[in-house]
Amino acid sequence: GRRSQLLKGLPATTTVEENAAAGVSVYTFNVTVSPLSSEGVAIPTIVNSNPLTKAFDIEPKGDLEYRVVTTGNPVLDYETMPKSFDLQIFVEDTTGRTDLNILTVQVTDKNERPVFRGNMAIQTVAIYVLEGTPPECIYQVDAADPENAELNYSLLPAPVPFLVLESGAIFSTKELDYEKDPHCYFLNITVTDPDGLSSSKTVTINIININDERPYFTTKQRVYRIPEEQSPGTVVANITAKDPDDEDSSSRLFYSIQSSDQYFSINPSTGVLHVTGRIDRDAFPLRLHPNISVIVRVEDSPSGGHAREMEITIIIDDINDNPPGCNPSTFRKEANENMTAGTFLLGLRNYCKDIDVDPSNNRFNFTGLSGFGSNNFALESTVSGRLVMTENIDLENPANLGVEVYSLTVRVQDIACPNYSSKYPFYTSFDISYIIYIYIRIKPVNEFFPVFSNLSYEFNVPEITKVGSSIGRVNARDKDWPSSVITYSIVAGGGSRDYTNIFWISPTKGDVRILARLDYETTQKHILTVQASDQEKTATASVTVNVLEVNDEEPVCSPNFYSFQIPVSLAVGTNINGFRIECQDRDSDPRSFRYFINEGNVNNHFTFSPSAGSNTSRLILASRFDYESGLDTNWIYRLRVYITDDNLLSARDKATYLIKTGTVTLSIRVIPNPTTVIATTPGFTVVTKRENLYSESAWYVPFVITLGSLLLLGLLGYLGFLLATWVRTRCPPAGKADSAPLIHFTFCLSSQTMTKLNTAFDGEARDPVTGKMYEFNTRSGARRWKKSNEPLQLEPAVQVTPSATDDSGQGTDRVEAPSQKKPSEKRKEPTAETKAAAKPLAGQSETSGQDGQSEDRGLSSSAPQGRY
Repeated sequence: GRRSQLLKGLPATTTVEENAAAGVSVYTFNVTVSPLSSEGVAIPTIVNSNPLTKAFDIEPKGDLEYRVVTTGNPVLDYETMPKSFDLQIFVEDTTGRTDLNILTVQVTDKNERPVFRGNMAIQTVAIYVLEGTPPECIYQVDAADPENAELNYSLLPAPVPFLVLESGAIFSTKELDYEKDPHCYFLNITVTDPDGLSSSKTVTINIININDERPYFTTKQRVYRIPEEQSPGTVVANITAKDPDDEDSSSRLFYSIQSSDQYFSINPSTGVLHVTGRIDRDAFPLRLHPNISVIVRVEDSPSGGHAREMEITIIIDDINDNPPGCNPSTFRKEANENMTAGTFLLGLRNYCKDIDVDPSNNRFNFTGLSGFGSNNFALESTVSGRLVMTENIDLENPANLGVEVYSLTVRVQDIACPNYSSKYPFYTSFDISYIIYIYIRIKPVNEFFPVFSNLSYEFNVPEITKVGSSIGRVNARDKDWPSSVITYSIVAGGGSRDYTNIFWISPTKGDVRILARLDYETTQKHILTVQASDQEKTATASVTVNVLEVNDEEPVCSPNFYSFQIPVSLAVGTNINGFRIECQDRDSDPRSFRYFINEGNVNNHFTFSPSAGSNTSRLILASRFDYESGLDTNWIYRLRVYITDDNLLSARDKATYLIKTGTVTLSIRVIPNPTTVIATTPGFTVVTKRENLYSESAWYVPFVITLGSLLLLGLLGYLGFLLATWVRTRCPPAGKADSAPLIHFTFCLSSQTMTKLNTAFDGEARDPVTGKMYEFNTRSGARRWKKSNEPLQLEPAVQVTPSATDDSGQGTDRVEAPSQKKPSEKRKEPTAETKAAAKPLAGQSETSGQDGQSEDRGLSSSAPQGRY
């Protein structure tokens, strides 16, 4: 529509005070109505504001009169909001005419009351102050003036122990005491601005009671007296106290005993002191100090509160609550037999006492001596309690025989009236005595000497009796009653050259035993002196031990080991190598020997002659060897010969008599016959076994032997080193041949002791032991291992050194040991050509060092040099 002047009084400027309430009229204006308008106009509205706000509204005041009012939302505030608002008021009539004008509203300042802030602005503040707190600031009042003016603080009522400063701080002016001062204060705090406008609030100050007072005892009694042996739970005292902090209510106090007390305890809530432990006036420490001091403590808090202590004394009175007692209550005494009458035995008062402290309660008497044999004893008086003998006692007397211990009883009676029920409920008023048991042993007196059953003893013991065996027993008696314990010992005899003690006797039983082997051949009789002792008196007896001869010695033959060689063609019946053994037996006749070969005599080629009845015997070839037919296959025989000493015994005696056996070991090597037999002197090696025995105490013997052996070995090594040095400097080096053997030996001794022989090996055979092929010379018997890839050589050189002569004086040659070669698969027999060609080259000698590389690897034809 078109715009017209409808709003009268606008535009305009008006004012309004801050904090104006809702509905306050700010400005009034009129609206003009057009003549053409039949129904008037619409109510004017505020379509906009600058700045934007809802603090104003338009409401009709009368006919076509309107006013601008405050809405109260928000409340106008000069200090925080804009100071001016431009309100655009719009109006429109029914014909479509409109009008828009501006109303400027200016907010004016107004002096406002001060306001409290914080907790005081919304509630009544309650302040809690502990009693005993020193003067200090207890609260800070927070207030402000909207115009930021300075404020003044004050409080009412005036006569209170508080003040407020210009800053609004509330201070206490003294130390408050809950028990003396009011428990609560109400302070009226007023804050005033410079124009006199003020605001007031109430502050409540509550004084908090704290535990700052010590409780005190109301019980005045400090000394109590009770008898001893009171039952647990007996009340001794009722301790009471109060706490000043709890004057308005019943005090809650806590009682305790501070001192370490084993007799009493106190109820922590009520303060009742009662007995908890046994109170014995007669025991330490109450026996010396009957007064018990107890420190009672009362506290107003179970932990860390205020407390007060009080010492009370409890006196313990003695009662007759202990019967007399004896330690020990059982006595064992000894009295020698034949002791005279009136001899003092025992003073009972020294062992008995009544532990009651009061002298009127600890007196007692000895009465009622009774028991088996009490007529032999008596008490001198009821007070002293001395026990004496009235008759002498002889144990050997038939009237007393078997009676050794007398049993007596004595009653110990309390003189004062007893009060035992507390400690000894089993006592009654009629049973107020203590029983002592006395055992008196009559000690025997050693009056008689031991007596052996025989004056002398004779035992016959075979020499082969085992060590530790019993050979007899001696026996002695004593007439004393009871019989004394007899102890046996050997006081003389029973020794030998090698042992100090051969015999041992049981100290209690009298059994005689042997500690070492008996030897009839050394000692045939032993005479011992045996002593019997009853610890005081002694007696002796002679014991003769006859050693009985038993065949316990083995035949010993010399030598007991042989090793030799025999030709395969040895004639039957020949004493092999002249071998003979000679045997001895310390406990057998020379005719008692019997010889037989137990092991190794395959095909029974060997036997001994004579086979029995002599202490010497020869080894005889009993049958020929047969290797061609295969009957014999062993070339080495190891014979185990047994020599027994039972030749003179009958068949029945042999089953019961002890027979001993000696052994001899033989090692025999059978040598195949060479093609041409050369008479040689057979040899054998005799090995004699010797055993050196020495005493265990001779510890130096092995030490000396070991040291001497080490010195000898060192000397031999040094001599060997000198010899090698000499040979190296004197002998020229050996030349090397084209056909040098694997092992080369060069002997550089002298031209007189070195002989070079050319030996023709014209035959070959297989060794029965190793299965290898070897070549041999049919004339000399020299042999060597055959090489598998080498033809038969007729004239190889053999280097021989002369050896020492044997027992017969003949010298023998020693050929070097053969090296290991592979055996030939074929056996070659010697031919006529090889025999003709195999002639030795004699008379040829060379100096040492020439032709040192010999092809000889032959087998030795001399007797073996080691054991088998």
